[in-house]
Amino acid sequence: MNFLPEWLDVAPWRERLRASGPEDVEAALAAERPGLRELAVLLSPAAAPYTERLAQQAQALTRRHFGRTIALYAPLYLSNHCASGCAYCGFASDRSQPRRKLSPDEVEAELAALKHMGLEEILLLTGERTPEADVGYVCDCVRLAAAQFALVNVEVFPMSVDEYRQLAEAGATGLTLYQETYDAERYAEVHRWGPKKDFLNRLETPARALEAGLRLAGLGVLLGLADPVTDALRLYRHAVELEKRFWRTGISLAFPRLRPEAGGYHADFAVDDAFLARLICALRLCLPEAHLTLSTREAPRFRDGMAGVGISRMSVASRTTVGGYDQAPTDEAGGFDTTMELSASRLTASQFEVNDRRGVEEFCAALRARSLEPVFKNWDAVYRGGGT
Repeated sequence: MNFLPEWLDVAPWRERLRASGPEDVEAALAAERPGLRELAVLLSPAAAPYTERLAQQAQALTRRHFGRTIALYAPLYLSNHCASGCAYCGFASDRSQPRRKLSPDEVEAELAALKHMGLEEILLLTGERTPEADVGYVCDCVRLAAAQFALVNVEVFPMSVDEYRQLAEAGATGLTLYQETYDAERYAEVHRWGPKKDFLNRLETPARALEAGLRLAGLGVLLGLADPVTDALRLYRHAVELEKRFWRTGISLAFPRLRPEAGGYHADFAVDDAFLARLICALRLCLPEAHLTLSTREAPRFRDGMAGVGISRMSVASRTTVGGYDQAPTDEAGGFDTTMELSASRLTASQFEVNDRRGVEEFCAALRARSLEPVFKNWDAVYRGGGT
């Protein structure tokens, strides 16, 4: 692929990873300002025995910059119409499932249900661009959400600078857009058709959004699609490049793992809990001020263990169907009705299977049991104003 940015070349640091020994890990842990070199060392096999020390340092940095707080948000899927063929996604255009989008009245009902949970940050999602869910539709939904929520982020299709300006004017505060994998060849394999197949366009999208005035950019990789270490190094470099160019913006990083979905896609590059924990802690050392996000794709035990240890932001009570909050069946704690088995029809209707099914009340109790304070309003909303 032509014209890829130079920062995607991480070959020298991959060599550093393979050659690392205990002395390199000690030096990385002692570094005053860890960077790409140290990140590579901390993700090397030589660093595995140092996980506890790494976690202690990550926790100390997290507390220094975020206190004992965990910022909470919930995703709201507006539409599952999609023009792309992502091999790993339950919303891909070749999946056999009913397609729908929320009407304005349905959006209002879903927002009211989320507001009732006490949330103040929301993430609005769609599939790739379609006539059913275009820029105008997303802007209308953002306006409805911004009237009720302090922070309204969007995870939708890539847009132009002018289109992102429209979103900012409608009340959007930021975007989340994962590259999925920074391996261009692997990217081409798993994005079989549709607008999302354009690797470079997607890579450049966060910069366009920040240029347009959105103040928060969420980056991420979908672990399991490609070599996780290479993707992690490139994810870090992407964050650093955006921080240099848009120094007044906020950056968050996420590293979701593949989950079961209607197409039955299986991870070719499995990532276990131990490596993911080390990745989170290593990124915290290298990006001490960035929000690191962990979603309900992960199991409750892992989420509880990582909260405050690198992780500073988490989703809660997530539904991955279109809508799903208003009049949804819940248990006494406000979470999913766990007495109901996950049927094939329910999985078919979702983008992927959620792992942590706890409601807001139960999840917040788990955080408080670890002396952490759930935060429903993130004062990063001040980023609504100002320029680059």
